[in-house]
Amino acid sequence: MTVVFAALIVWATTSLAAAQETAQEILELPTREQPSREQTIPELSKPESLRHSLTIIAHRGASGYAPEHTLPAVAIAHAQHADFIEQDVVLTRDHVPVVLHDLRLDAVTNVADVFPEKYRPDGHYYVMDFSFAELQQLKVNERRNKDGKQRYPDRFSSKLGHFHIMSLAQQIELILGLNASSGRDTGIYVEMKSARWHKKQNYDLVESTMGVLARYDFTQVDTPAPIYLQSFDPEVLRRLKREFRTEIPLIQLVAENSWNESDIDYDMMRTAAGLETLRSYASGVGVWLNHIFLGFDDHGNPQFSDIVKHAHAAGLLVHVYTLRADDLPEGVASYQQLKTWLTELGVDGIFTDFPDR
Repeated sequence: MTVVFAALIVWATTSLAAAQETAQEILELPTREQPSREQTIPELSKPESLRHSLTIIAHRGASGYAPEHTLPAVAIAHAQHADFIEQDVVLTRDHVPVVLHDLRLDAVTNVADVFPEKYRPDGHYYVMDFSFAELQQLKVNERRNKDGKQRYPDRFSSKLGHFHIMSLAQQIELILGLNASSGRDTGIYVEMKSARWHKKQNYDLVESTMGVLARYDFTQVDTPAPIYLQSFDPEVLRRLKREFRTEIPLIQLVAENSWNESDIDYDMMRTAAGLETLRSYASGVGVWLNHIFLGFDDHGNPQFSDIVKHAHAAGLLVHVYTLRADDLPEGVASYQQLKTWLTELGVDGIFTDFPDR
């Protein structure tokens, strides 16, 4: 299915989404070790022959084609046959799980124009300070840098379009509806963002998210579509096992320590011993691309860490984030070259802004 056809889906569904975003709907929403550099893989030919060997996870939807997490990004990703579509989830003031990557609205909306006085003392606008109804008054745009410029200038122009923040429930209904009408089985891939930060504000992100998933039968044995849950915080995943007794496959996201995602030592987590400890609660790991692809040696050969080998030895899937055709690692000739290397390395899935490539 082409992007052109996907566009027809997008604009046909936009008006429907707008009609659904009402106040009534809101009330109804319930010692460090470093990875080694042992593996070298030569460039392979015919990358298209490997196209279907990876699980393709649309990173915040088809965010290379439309603003992240918006209805068009979801619809395009589905039309491009993504295996899963990712939802990052945070809470509104009225406890509605909404699909946004950031705790703050500054970089992806026009919040400062619509609610100029609703910033916190740090000067930022937080999702949690707005009701779902208030969020519907905002326009979602392509992500901006701190200087206000569009991060990826060749993507959908911030001057065009009128897109809205979606609730988790709305995205689930859209994907299930498209599955029904297309005969496909695209899954959801939910990340609970900064659950500990929410807890400090007396909000339970995990409970609210699981409530929405239960409403759509994702907590049943036979889920209506494939699903993964992911978090950088191992305590969130352990809680899902311990308190919610979930059978949903859980993915432990692995960060850099400097990102301050939790107080865990992620360097240790990436070692063979660290990965082995994850098997008690996780089905897989979500690993940053830079933790696997380590650049080139003096002869121009790509170098890779042993994370995939060690994770597989521990019985864990490996999903890599994030591939972007317009933001390749230094020295990589093409998106397909990088994708082929990861496939040959044995990676199980990739998060990508471009699900069709």
